[in-house]
Amino acid sequence: MTKNQLTFIYLSIVMATVIWGLNMVLLKVLVTELPPATMTAFRIMTAGITTLIIIICLKSYRKMTNTEWRYILIGTLFGVVLHHLFIAKGLVLINASNASLILALLPITTAVMGVMFLGEKMTKFRLVGFIMALIGVFFIQGGSFSNIVFSRGELYLFIAMFVQAMSFIFIRKLTFTLDSKQATSVMFLIGSTILLMISLFTEPGGISAFFSMRLPVMFVFLFSGIVATGVGFIIFNGSIQRIGAGNTVIFNNLVPLFGLIFSAIFLKDVINIIQMSGFIFIVLGVLFGTGYVEAKFLKRSNRTMKSQLDNDV
Repeated sequence: MTKNQLTFIYLSIVMATVIWGLNMVLLKVLVTELPPATMTAFRIMTAGITTLIIIICLKSYRKMTNTEWRYILIGTLFGVVLHHLFIAKGLVLINASNASLILALLPITTAVMGVMFLGEKMTKFRLVGFIMALIGVFFIQGGSFSNIVFSRGELYLFIAMFVQAMSFIFIRKLTFTLDSKQATSVMFLIGSTILLMISLFTEPGGISAFFSMRLPVMFVFLFSGIVATGVGFIIFNGSIQRIGAGNTVIFNNLVPLFGLIFSAIFLKDVINIIQMSGFIFIVLGVLFGTGYVEAKFLKRSNRTMKSQLDNDV
């Protein structure tokens, strides 16, 4: 891979994180204008159709095995249905900036899940990262032991983050044999259908209310479904295949940062010093917990040892 190709991939990932940060603000707008569950079902369906069109154009679709279908269904339940449903419900109750900060725990939670279910090693670096991430949660929650009870909206976002991390365990196994773009498309289409059925019971008048949306809201909805969710995931998953999950997931740390910035600009959310401190701790926790810092440390140590051996010779 040439330097120009690598630069293009990095810029594409950064653009995806900018869009995802903005998407948190867009979702806050959408859940205040439309029935949350119904809106989420149609948004994910729009993303699924978008990704399906892309993989058909790329001719990267193939018949799936029974094992792949099993992982698809489990990943859909956790990563699409429960994840997006709890995000929509949570954003009704809390602001977009707090939601962005909570979702910033996703990489470190995924790393812990990898230790628990995939047999990955819990090193000292990862343990330090886990502790730092917990400190970050403490700060974004308010930084006070007297106010340690989380609101219902915050709990919904924690559940949304946790179930997505669970889904990554099965998606990792799935993408060993199946193209990530096809997996994403199928999961979106199945998940959106389930979400739509759920919305029929939880929001009886949701469909009529959804199709009565104002024109500006429709543009927000289409951008969120097609660009942010559909194209965004294609870019991100494609980058994982090109440069690896470890290098790609580090860029995910930018999502809450852009979420905070856009929340302050468009929703007038007030970001205090304690919350920013929490964000810094979470980012540091992710860098340590996902193994990024450890890999850099070992690489530098090996380089130093090699240099010393060369000098001795």
